[in-house]
Amino acid sequence: MKIADLITWFEAWANPAWCESWDNCGWQIEPGVLQEETRVLVCLTPTLAVMEEAIAENANLIFAHHPLIFNPLKSLRTGEAIAEMVRLAFTHNIGIYTAHTNFDQVQDGTADVLAQILELKEVTPIEVTQPGLGYGRVGLLEPFLTLQELLATIQTRLAPPNLIFSPTADLQQTISRVAVLGGSGASYISAVAKTGAQAYLTSDCKFHQFQESRDRNLILIDAGHYATERPACDRLVQKFQSLNLDWVQLSQKDEDFRQFFA
Repeated sequence: MKIADLITWFEAWANPAWCESWDNCGWQIEPGVLQEETRVLVCLTPTLAVMEEAIAENANLIFAHHPLIFNPLKSLRTGEAIAEMVRLAFTHNIGIYTAHTNFDQVQDGTADVLAQILELKEVTPIEVTQPGLGYGRVGLLEPFLTLQELLATIQTRLAPPNLIFSPTADLQQTISRVAVLGGSGASYISAVAKTGAQAYLTSDCKFHQFQESRDRNLILIDAGHYATERPACDRLVQKFQSLNLDWVQLSQKDEDFRQFFA
């Protein structure tokens, strides 16, 4: 399959037109690779380490969730990370394509994969954007779990380096309805509270957002940005593999930009 055909297939599923106005989905760098046979490296975040990996693997496409270019650039200068990515992309003929908020909304996207990992049933979006699409997912646990069991399940299946949850929560209380949203989802606390969910798995939550969640009688669980979005990248690799591409791999140089002192 040529790169142009892969992008056409993907955009029929997760149209970049669905991305938010503040977002930057689609081609970040296209150095003339559209008619090449696809060798794609999938990653969460396009970084210099991922670019070097792509070069080593003779890939011609980096398919990322996070945009390389998020804010308008005012200059490109030697030694700056984005400038180096651009230079290497054109030097080695490697395209960079991003699927961000459009990928968040679809079936088998970031939120949907989290719901599948927790085996939620009767799943619906937290916020519907259009028929069949929406941000986040909320569903039922079958069988019900105690909060302690739910946290243990998240720890085992997502392996976050640090798992944070709301204060004063009763670890033995029964949890039947859970909401999930990969990445930064604290702005949806109010919407989640209206769904009847007892617990909400997301990331990048601030101090007072835990307070807000507690005051809304909602257990907020922060597993980190990387741990909540990386599984969807793995699922994307599986979907690409089903297309019989020349070569596809999940990046081994993807990074969680946080470390925790033991």
